[in-house]
Amino acid sequence: MLFDSHAHLNERRFSEEERRAIAERISESDILSFVADIGFDYPSSVQAAKDAADYPWCVAAVGVHPHDARTVTEDLLSEIRKLASGTRVQAIGEIGLDYYYMHSEKVDQRYWFKRQIQLANELKMPIVIHSREADQEVMDILIEEGAFSDERKSWFPMRPGARGEMVPDARVDLHCFSGSAELGREYVKLGATLGICGPLTYKNNKKTVRVVEEVPIEYLMVETDMPYLTPEPFRGKPNRPWYVEYTVRKLAEIKGIDFEEAGKTTCENAVRFYGL
Repeated sequence: MLFDSHAHLNERRFSEEERRAIAERISESDILSFVADIGFDYPSSVQAAKDAADYPWCVAAVGVHPHDARTVTEDLLSEIRKLASGTRVQAIGEIGLDYYYMHSEKVDQRYWFKRQIQLANELKMPIVIHSREADQEVMDILIEEGAFSDERKSWFPMRPGARGEMVPDARVDLHCFSGSAELGREYVKLGATLGICGPLTYKNNKKTVRVVEEVPIEYLMVETDMPYLTPEPFRGKPNRPWYVEYTVRKLAEIKGIDFEEAGKTTCENAVRFYGL
């Protein structure tokens, strides 16, 4: 069974009928065990919390994406804090920096990224990270704000390492990781987990293939980022949680293991990350 560790059932473009239809398809799936519905602003966080309360296969993260950093206030952050206490709301996210689109000024992105890391630390919750064109600064801020501190790691159970040993877990997910294999190895040493999504299946995406080759599967989760980043053979169509199967199949091929093992291990990783 598979765990789509990052999706947007809360996407505002979905009508209520479309959202229900997707949820029904997930409920009837014989391949999906869980789907994580990830907030990106206050309304989507409200919806994610509602979805997690409504569906037994759903977990939620609540937070504000860097695109919307300009809209955040301390009052809004207090509302996010309240949402974080909801049924199966298991993480703060997605938060981070996006210097590609620059929908919010860098100063706002940095400030509210830090404040939301501080919130996650206050609540002792996992963190889901968005990083685009800001790799080093995202890592620097995470380190500066204690996301990989020994204290934070002490809040969560140890996890299996690549050699069967138990290792500390900071419960920090680099969603849709697009960095280098070297950066991925650095994050793993710090106690992070890397999210791998549809672009792994793209013919010319050698960078992510290299990440999967070099980072042990114990530190990887799989995701769709629905409705974005659809894997082959459905590229160009809206993504759906059940398409995570194709990312798992590609990961298994790269790792030289069977599909069932890849699915089981990445599902276990996500169950552990979200504290289920």
